[in-house]
Amino acid sequence: MNTTAPSSASGFPGIILGRTPFESEMQVRPDDLDMYAHVHSSRYGDYVLAARFDQMERCYGMGMGKFAERGLAWFVRTAHLDYKRPLLLGEWFIVRTWIQELYADGVRVDFEIIKRDKRKLACDGWFHYTLVSARTGRAVPIPEDIARRYAV
Repeated sequence: MNTTAPSSASGFPGIILGRTPFESEMQVRPDDLDMYAHVHSSRYGDYVLAARFDQMERCYGMGMGKFAERGLAWFVRTAHLDYKRPLLLGEWFIVRTWIQELYADGVRVDFEIIKRDKRKLACDGWFHYTLVSARTGRAVPIPEDIARRYAV
């Protein structure tokens, strides 16, 4: 779990980045499996995306719909996933995420995917998301009100 102390958010004077972890619980479905009967590597990124979609609405109070209303969208710039142990059919797991860094036009979201019953780490890593204009597809600065909301 995240143990880094809060720090100033890069490019946002006066905003302290709290790095609060949030959790979403999910279950492995049959269509998540590969030919070896464990979750295919590509699904882990989908799990993080689903968790962020849930957490943006539920925990930050500003879901993707509100970004769309403002003509904004998030794109994955970089993804780093470190697989530890497989998830299996029917297994429940927790996706824990937090904003590790806040940049002028993006965020680094760190994550852990944990087997619920055994509390064992299945995968961890991070995603660097860039905020873009939905109209142009080009990176835009994060508005200060959004930075403050997501700096918890």
